[in-house]
Amino acid sequence: MAASSEKLMSQPRSYQQFYKQSVSEPDVFWTREAARIDWVKPFTRVCDFSNPPFAKWFVGGETNLCYNAIDRHLATRADQNALVWISSEVEAQRTFTYRQLFDEVNRFAAILKSLGVGKGDRVLIYMPMIPEAVFAMLATVRIGAIHSVVFGGFAAASLAARIDDAKPKVMITADAGSRMGKIIPLKPLTDEAIQFAGHPPKHVVVVNRGLDKNIQYIPGRDMDYMALCHRHSGKDSGKDSTEIVPCEWVESSHPSYILYTSGTTGKPKGVQRDTGGYAVALAASMPHIFDMRSGSSPQFAETFFCTSDIGWVVGHSYIIYGPLINGCTTIMYDGLPVRPDAGIWWKIVEEYKVSVMFSSPTAVRVLKKQDPAFLTKYDTSSLRYLFLAGEPLDQPTSDWIEKGINVKVIDNYWQTESGWPILSAEPGIEDTPRKCGSPSFASYGYRIKLKHEETGLPVAPNEKGVLCIQPPLPPGCMSTIWGDDARFVKTYFSSFKDEQVYTTFDWATCDQDGYYFIMGRTDDVINVAGHRLGTREIEEAIQAHHNIAEVAVVGVADALKGQVPIAFAVVKNAAKTATPELAAIHEKEVMATVDHELGAIGRPARVYFVTVLPKTRSGKLLRRSIQAICEGRDPGDLTTIEDLSALDQVKQQVEN
Repeated sequence: MAASSEKLMSQPRSYQQFYKQSVSEPDVFWTREAARIDWVKPFTRVCDFSNPPFAKWFVGGETNLCYNAIDRHLATRADQNALVWISSEVEAQRTFTYRQLFDEVNRFAAILKSLGVGKGDRVLIYMPMIPEAVFAMLATVRIGAIHSVVFGGFAAASLAARIDDAKPKVMITADAGSRMGKIIPLKPLTDEAIQFAGHPPKHVVVVNRGLDKNIQYIPGRDMDYMALCHRHSGKDSGKDSTEIVPCEWVESSHPSYILYTSGTTGKPKGVQRDTGGYAVALAASMPHIFDMRSGSSPQFAETFFCTSDIGWVVGHSYIIYGPLINGCTTIMYDGLPVRPDAGIWWKIVEEYKVSVMFSSPTAVRVLKKQDPAFLTKYDTSSLRYLFLAGEPLDQPTSDWIEKGINVKVIDNYWQTESGWPILSAEPGIEDTPRKCGSPSFASYGYRIKLKHEETGLPVAPNEKGVLCIQPPLPPGCMSTIWGDDARFVKTYFSSFKDEQVYTTFDWATCDQDGYYFIMGRTDDVINVAGHRLGTREIEEAIQAHHNIAEVAVVGVADALKGQVPIAFAVVKNAAKTATPELAAIHEKEVMATVDHELGAIGRPARVYFVTVLPKTRSGKLLRRSIQAICEGRDPGDLTTIEDLSALDQVKQQVEN
């Protein structure tokens, strides 16, 4: 089942040639790249696009994500470090070789099977950044089940909505997580969410870290992870060996996971990812985009450090699956970039000789506020590239970090839906010149179009258009919305009447040299520190407060986070906001409601109280005009507004 090295050696060695082949000869291109993973059964067709916009990649091929991430490496790198977990929150560190990771994942797979989890069943994971979360994800795909990881910052109501959509057979959680040393209990939120849910899981596996001394177990439903591990370690039978669970070989299109992302409605969208296409996409991206040179043996293995969270797509792709499929050592960091001090990342780079890092502009802006001496305190000479994504990268931030640690910075752009970069330089193919503020060019396999919002026609160089992708979407991209094919088509492929294209809902321009620049969202999704939040979700959370009659939330430009949510609310009882002091108290109450309903991640930066919201005569909220006023811009054509005084109120509140 080993990949063919001959097929891998025949690739073009310039970006233009490489990209051209990917779009003009996709079958040849992706057949070559598919040799980077192991197949137990070869595919018979590269792409089935007979039912557009749905694409099936590597049809008939059978493989397994966990096998490609762990098992196939045991013959050559069993004793190489696979996963290094570092927590500045609890001041702990654990390292797992590929053999040790294999043992842990098999143990967890045995646990899941003992609880009745099988092929196609869902496992919902609501955990902090701990190794057991990685074991759970890999164990789930090992047995052909489908995992859905929910970010630990979401509150019970949001968690319940995801439980009801995924309908998991088993849920995995922990007693608590930690942020800046503050304990964040997760088990009580899990219990509350399950009470809300209409489709609760039969079992809940709890990793008790000893952080929450008041943890409560519900008899018959809750099970302690360590007790289950002991049961499946072989010790009960007198053997000191891990129970080996065979990989479930699945057809390439079999779902590997569901990851929820925000939309313009209050209901999150369950992005469904396949197995074979995703494995190939990640296996190809590690050397081509990220220039990871792991080689065929441990002495050539490199270390990859992605600072994201497993609750987001970047964590799925580039903390876990991508680096492990590539045979790298991957760093899983639990903590903030300034704890215990602003040198923690660079200390990790020095200690583990990190070759490539992946982070966000927001994180670098946080570091920029710290003592610059931390940039030179540690030896970062092993670091070749720092990839930054999540929101637009400004030149001062890029220049500061590039000079500070003497590293090449690469801006890249992608989405939960794509699973890997849509736009990026590809230094593993060719180290092309970069322009600050631009994520460079279309990644191989992506046929990009910039379309005029109204006419659908191509836009001229440097003219703003909607960034679209001509289908079929490349391997690794979402295959549909979980349980809702119709919503998949309507949401992503129905924006233009002239042709069926995937819409990213982002504005972009492309200059005369072919470099793309992302200009912001076209819809009501905002980007807070690289995390996408639907304004409708935040509005629904605010309206859960008993005194809120109506609310509008907009994303406003922020120097640190890219965007922050700002809310304008109409109250039922105006007496509660009659003075600045009362309004401040009420604002805190509303924010606390959002914390409870959605989680602190959705908390608005400000809540302003007005008597009326700006709307058109047909009742449509003028979010773009509100946003423009908040950012000090011209609100545009106001001829359609029903009540001009509404915008005056917005302006007065912001200026005060």
